[in-house]
This record gives sequence, C-alpha cells and structure tokens, in this order.
Amino acid sequence: MAEVLQSLSNALADTVQAAGAGVVRVEARRRLPATGIVWSADGVIVTAHHVVERDDNITVGLPNGQSVSATLVGRDPSTDVAVLRVQGSSLTALDKASGDYRVGHLVLAIGRPGESVLSTLGIISALGESFRTGAGKVDRYLQADVSMYPGFSGGPLIGVDGKVIGMNTSGFRGANITIPVSTLRRVVDAVLAHGHVKQGYLGIGAQPVRLPSALSQQLNQETALLIASVEPDSPADKGGLLLGDTLVALDGEPLRHIDDLMGLLTSDRVGSTVTVRLVRGGEIKEVKVTIGERA
Repeated sequence: MAEVLQSLSNALADTVQAAGAGVVRVEARRRLPATGIVWSADGVIVTAHHVVERDDNITVGLPNGQSVSATLVGRDPSTDVAVLRVQGSSLTALDKASGDYRVGHLVLAIGRPGESVLSTLGIISALGESFRTGAGKVDRYLQADVSMYPGFSGGPLIGVDGKVIGMNTSGFRGANITIPVSTLRRVVDAVLAHGHVKQGYLGIGAQPVRLPSALSQQLNQETALLIASVEPDSPADKGGLLLGDTLVALDGEPLRHIDDLMGLLTSDRVGSTVTVRLVRGGEIKEVKVTIGERA
C-alpha cells in the first residue's frame, strides 16, 4: 500500500510541476495578484475578468521568474474571462482536455499568485448544466472540492493527465466554479478576432407582465415581456415591433423574464433573422427581426 501511495504522490507532483510551466502570475489589481493560463505559445494568456481591474500597466510573472508587461486584448464580463498578450517570451501552452470528465475524477487546482506554483487536490463534486449570463453563455460548468486559495482565480483546473479542464474563478455566481475549456475556447477566439465578444441587440425596453389566464393556458407560460419603448432605427423598429407588444418567445424559446431575452441575444445570433412571437391586440402574431450588435 505504501508503494502505491508513494507512486501516486510522485505522479501528482510530476503533473503539477509539468503544468506549472503553463501557469503565470497576473498583476492587474491593487491587492493580491491572481493567476493566468498560458493559452498559446505566442503569448496569449487567459485569466479571470474580475481580477483585471485596470486596462493598462498589467504585469505577468512568468514561470522562469521573469516579469513582463502584458496588454489587455479584450474581456467578456458575462463569462468572467479576460485575454492578455505578452510579447517576446517563449511560453509553454497547456494542453486542453476533451471534456470527458465525470463526478469523482481526481483534479488539481493550480495557482501562481506569488513566485512559485501552489496546488490543491480534490475531486469533481458536481457538473452543472449550461446557463446564460446576461448576454453570455457558459457551457456545462463544474465544481470541485479543491481549496481555492487567495489568488487562484484565473488559474487552471487540470486532470491527472495534466490537461486543462477549465479556468477556476471565485468571482462568479457567488461560488467557486470552473469555466470549462469549451467556453474558454469560444470566448478567446471571439476576443482575438474582434477584441470583444459580440452581444446581440434589439433596441427595446421591456418589463415582465402576467398574461391573461386564457393566453397563459394557450401558451403554457404565465409571464411575458411587455415592450415599454422602441429605439428609432433599431433592429426592433426595423422589424416592426411596436410599443405595447407583449413578447412571448424568440425562435421558439419562451420569454418569461428579461434575463431570458438577454440570454438569447448571444454572439452567434448577431446578424441572423429570428422569429419573434408576440401578443398584439389580444392576438398572437409572429414577426421576423434581424438581431443587431450592441455597440
């Protein structure tokens, strides 16, 4: 038994040591530095949005002890992801996991808030379904029972094979969660291409209202969104949405609350034409609206 435990202990230590080559320190706030993940060898660093409190004067501490300046490429507050870039440094990017992980798998949280790498061991304790966050979307997330020491936000959660499962953050939804690689990849690609993640835009002001009982039974939902204002020349205006319309669905997805609408105005819908189901004058109608991009 001792030999088995010693072998496991050595393997975990080797995994942390190898992964440490792709974990950096991020100094972008007044208090304790945070952690970042080397996303690609050409200097792209991924970290948590909430730890980047300034847009300039950002410093990244490399695994070799060198400190270099970094620029903020862009950020997506809705998924708590920020993308940095450093120049003139040879970096080791961490391999990304395929997403084939389950509750009970051993994982390691790694941070570098100081000069050296820190790590804690645990298991995946829960897998959460995808959810929408304002104008963003987080793919299936996970929670692990690893200890999140101060400065661990922005660092990787890795499997025992050393591959990145996702980015740890303590600044999201009031709990320690891990944003999966699938979300990180989508956000990083968008930021590198556009400097930001596109957000859909309709150009309306709306508020939830309770539907009349007959409509509620017909539509199988109790609330919908009453349009209180329509911006001139906005996608909503051009699509024919009117003040007083009650929106009940967008592309077949029910609109019960403002968050439902915001969550559907994702980057992949910018420029696409969607079907909006609404109640106008007591009748259910459908109109076509082309989603714009929020400035």
